[in-house]
Amino acid sequence: MNALLFPGQGSQVVGMGSEIYKEFDLVKKIFKQADEKLNFPISKLILEGPENELQLTKNTQPAILTVSYSIFKVLKDEFGYNFDSFKYFAGHSLGEYSALVCSQSLNYNDALYLLHERGKAMQEAVPLGMGAMIAVLGMKTDELKNLLSSNIDENGVCEIANDNADGQIILSGKKESIDSFKNYLKGKKIKTIPLKVSAPFHCSLMKPAASNMEKKINDTQFADPLTKIVNNVTAQPEIIADKIKKLLIEQIYSTVKWRESIIKMSEAGVNNFIEIGPGKVLSGMVKRTVKQANCFSINSITDIRNFINEFKK
Repeated sequence: MNALLFPGQGSQVVGMGSEIYKEFDLVKKIFKQADEKLNFPISKLILEGPENELQLTKNTQPAILTVSYSIFKVLKDEFGYNFDSFKYFAGHSLGEYSALVCSQSLNYNDALYLLHERGKAMQEAVPLGMGAMIAVLGMKTDELKNLLSSNIDENGVCEIANDNADGQIILSGKKESIDSFKNYLKGKKIKTIPLKVSAPFHCSLMKPAASNMEKKINDTQFADPLTKIVNNVTAQPEIIADKIKKLLIEQIYSTVKWRESIIKMSEAGVNNFIEIGPGKVLSGMVKRTVKQANCFSINSITDIRNFINEFKK
């Protein structure tokens, strides 16, 4: 059984999608569509940079959507691949929007607009330098939750932003709270890595961003997806458009339950996880969580051909 996965922020790189852009007119049209919808040349930013502009979250989010959607459309329209056999689609954070577009729940143009606005809202929710994020390595989620509950005071904000996999958990919050907890973990010989981010995503400090996005999401037309979407907030399959909209608002300040989502899909019989988009980050997370899983990353024409040969339908 198969599931399709879509990456989130952190997978971006200047030049992503350039090979399929050069090869297929379909992709050129998708990139041009993004330029026209966003009223600036995001295609140039994706293909040529500069990197510092691509790294701005308001640009990163629609850029990753554009590349993921392009690969999906090449597979579907140029190679005739049929995704009907896929039981679930799932996306990591902004990747959930890619999943919704590819499952025909959300229009591509609307997703571009929402992600650009989402990126701006998330960036503006917390003054620059007031928030921070770190990766905590080598710990299980429950162990980390116990340490957080006993070491963060009521005025502090240090929360699990991404439960990515056993041994890879992201914390987000106020800079002083994150720094204090990082020092505590250092004393316990637990390794942490600071993340280069412009804001503390997926924590309660993002609630102003969720308020900012609520009307924009609610005013956008969604349809029930053709494929079940395993949701970041609930780690459960969702197929009702109105509930998906509500959860997209909550997702902005909630933990991304990626590890639980992968376990849920695996327990439902999924053994093939196909990642579509830049990078191979999600495949690594899947293998840490479900060691027997088969993972396949698609971000080049060679990847596409190898995938078609292996998963002929």
